Amino acid sequence: MVHGKADSLLGAVYLATSALTSVAPAMNQAMWCHPATLDNIDTLVQRGVDIIGPGDGIQACGDTGPGRMEQPELLIEQLANRFTNGKLQGKKIVITAGPTREPLDPVRYISNHSSGKMGYALTAAAIEAGADVTLITGPVNVAPPSRCKVISISSAEDMLDAAMVEAKDAHIFIATAAVADYKAVSVEAQKIKSTQKTLTLTLEKNPDILSSIASAYQQLFVVGFAAESKDVQAYAQDKLRRKNLDVIIANDISRQDIGFNSDENEVSWIDKNSSTLLSKRNKTQLARDLIEKIATACGSE
Repeated sequence: MVHGKADSLLGAVYLATSALTSVAPAMNQAMWCHPATLDNIDTLVQRGVDIIGPGDGIQACGDTGPGRMEQPELLIEQLANRFTNGKLQGKKIVITAGPTREPLDPVRYISNHSSGKMGYALTAAAIEAGADVTLITGPVNVAPPSRCKVISISSAEDMLDAAMVEAKDAHIFIATAAVADYKAVSVEAQKIKSTQKTLTLTLEKNPDILSSIASAYQQLFVVGFAAESKDVQAYAQDKLRRKNLDVIIANDISRQDIGFNSDENEVSWIDKNSSTLLSKRNKTQLARDLIEKIATACGSE
């Protein structure tokens, strides 16, 4: 790379591209520490090549020291950092994600099928766009993106409390969380025994997080999500009006190929003037497309 040798496909591609370039070195520790290698690395850095690693540790040859290739998760994170587009630079975004759990007793709870994947993908996309992101998340099996503030909650009331605090100085609020609509009027102190054939529960409505935030903080650009199993457009437009939202993202949960627990989704972007279908795609790409639309809609471009 330093000498511009194009006697391989990789060398030819490197010379022919104007794209950002990153290198993740991996070699024996003595090779890495040799002055020739270090001089070459310095030259590449001066040319704008991003060097990721190497890590330090036991090597295949038995030596210990610098030269190990960095872990895939770190490589992905470092590469993603190079693509920050700055469309939301200087903006604070609060995102809610995942399900809530409403306790019935010390063992059982009411919840739903939300995986949190859409909210976490939007968090990563917002970070890429340069935003300062706070993620308020229910219990999920997805690792949160780095470079954001994470607040873990369990119940809807916990989520509302955290959202009210974080939204005070925010610019954008995105509510992807699938909040349980109801909670038990009375939570049993001891485990409910399964000796009886039937069990009657008395439930009461949970607080409406989205409406509460939209009403309390008029400066916010508020984006809601509507997961519907029928009449998707009609229900979503009604929710947009009732909750006084700027945008609502609607998807059809009756489809088995998208939505809850899936890596793909298809949604409609609905604002006060129009509706736009974003056809089926990977949630990572969908999140980037939605963040771009949000940046445009709230005047961040």
